[in-house]
Amino acid sequence: MTERKPAGMSFESWVDKQVRESEQRGDFAKLPGFGKPLESLEAPYDENWWIKQKLQREGVSVLPPTLALRKEAEDLVAALPGVRTEREVRGMLADINEKIRATLLRPPPGPPLNLKPFDVDATVAGWREARGEV
Repeated sequence: MTERKPAGMSFESWVDKQVRESEQRGDFAKLPGFGKPLESLEAPYDENWWIKQKLQREGVSVLPPTLALRKEAEDLVAALPGVRTEREVRGMLADINEKIRATLLRPPPGPPLNLKPFDVDATVAGWREARGEV
């Protein structure tokens, strides 16, 4: 649509002509999502829908860093029963402990962390016990 509207032609007919020509060329059939239903048609209207979708697409967290770390720690504890080896458990705990220690050394950008590093040996012992490897 780089051409300009000719003088004397109404804007509406010029736009209609552009749309019709694009349809005839098949330009609309090449668009992503063509022929698929629109997402969230039944969802209530939210004026910030596009901001939320952009954040989700970009993987941006809307949680303050301390809350995100709390969530990560909760997810780790919930995932421990499914871990197969002690080496993996120790590696996961070492990673989260490093993040917790680093966060504790900085002034909090959000709410207090309210976490302390995991006791790796005690957590591994609990993991072993849950698997029946006492």
